[in-house]
Amino acid sequence: MTPGSGGSSPPSETGGTPPVDGVSTGEHADVVTPTAAADGTSDESAGPQGGSTRRRGKERKQLPLWQETILMVGTAVVLALLIKTFFIQAFYIPSGSMRDTLQVNDRILVQKVSYWFGDVQRGDIVVFDDPANWLGEEAGQVPGNALTKAMSFVGLYPSGGHLVKRVIGVGGDTVACQAGEVKVNRVGLQESGYVTLAQNACDGHWSVVVPADHIWVLGDNRENSADSRAHTGDPGGGYIPVADVVGKAFVIVWPVDRWQFIHRPATFDNPQLDQAVAAVSGAAPAGPVALVVPALVWRRRRARRP
Repeated sequence: MTPGSGGSSPPSETGGTPPVDGVSTGEHADVVTPTAAADGTSDESAGPQGGSTRRRGKERKQLPLWQETILMVGTAVVLALLIKTFFIQAFYIPSGSMRDTLQVNDRILVQKVSYWFGDVQRGDIVVFDDPANWLGEEAGQVPGNALTKAMSFVGLYPSGGHLVKRVIGVGGDTVACQAGEVKVNRVGLQESGYVTLAQNACDGHWSVVVPADHIWVLGDNRENSADSRAHTGDPGGGYIPVADVVGKAFVIVWPVDRWQFIHRPATFDNPQLDQAVAAVSGAAPAGPVALVVPALVWRRRRARRP
């Protein structure tokens, strides 16, 4: 019976009305069913639009597995290099010079973002390039085979040629040792929270004025650290150029039971450290002053060590 004649179409087996112009009504009103063309293909692939669909399907042909693998590996390497260069890099702690803050065999992550627009701060634990063969005293782990060298290149394996210390003084600061206490701009530092292995935070009596764009560093294990004190006679006088700083250590990631964030000690937030800079910078001479004592003391300890 034709539409509009007042009759009704026989009900379908599913209980709805039969499809009209390829559109199901009733339960399946949202499903569009393409009609078949004479050659057995559907309307979607027929005509000019159908031909372009078939061509697009051919153009989107999947890459061979080996090509996909190369593409994925190449993308991963590029991303790893970008992350290592601009954001985060992994390092390994080979010696006990930073105990007990950092232990031997700790793996740390160093972030570089903080120093994009800001300065190195007192109290930061920084990783820096070896300025004058300091690693002759504290040898670091270096990649030993092709695999570890490749992993080091992309930042997945700790690389050698770097040192890690705590920043005590920045450009313009006067750093001194008096009666076993480290003072910055005549303000004593409260270091008992992280200098835990030595009876005193320093030995002898010495004073230095840090040149502009340089830092003065000490290890937390003051009696067993080849830091700025031990290199006053080397090229650079024990000062580290800020340009050699790789980044700031912010977390210990291995071993698992050592996982923790690294925080800057509160003693370096003392506003008097900055207020006193102007008072001492004009009167103090630039460069090391009376630094022979700490260097000789440190070397004598090394000689006594079994």
